[in-house]
Amino acid sequence: MTTKTLKASAAGTSVLPALFAVVLGLGIITLTGHVQASALHDAAHDVRHATGFPCH
Repeated sequence: MTTKTLKASAAGTSVLPALFAVVLGLGIITLTGHVQASALHDAAHDVRHATGFPCH
């Protein structure tokens, strides 16, 4: 009796998530680099209030 097993390639499955993480990270850095500081502060402040965390 002969049994064949198939192995998934680890290299092929780990490239897409890593590439997605790099693209997403660069996109976030690029967008936040072009936004005014007051807009970022206001957005973070609103999120803190919306999630119930005190900030003052």
